[in-house]
Amino acid sequence: MLEPLLGSINKERVLFFINARCEGYARDIARFFATDLTPIQRQLDVLERGGILASRLAGRTRLYTFDPRYPLLAELTAFLAKALSFYPQEEQDRLLMSRQRPRRGGKPL
Repeated sequence: MLEPLLGSINKERVLFFINARCEGYARDIARFFATDLTPIQRQLDVLERGGILASRLAGRTRLYTFDPRYPLLAELTAFLAKALSFYPQEEQDRLLMSRQRPRRGGKPL
């Protein structure tokens, strides 16, 4: 949806993922959107060099979040939230649901 504006579908995917989940790492984003890892890594690097994202290491994993010092952060997150509202409902639910811990065996969803 925002590819013409942002210049890349992968940049759109990265921004939506991090906006919805507050943080993410390259392999998780690539796995979520069923795409290759390299273009996602490239877009994360571009956004970090641009000052939009900040990263930190958690063990061997580089986690990315929005840089709180980015001057247009409030406007960017509002824009992404508005754009996400035009996505199909099942896509919104899938993106906003973040299950991190394993579930107990036999427990109903």
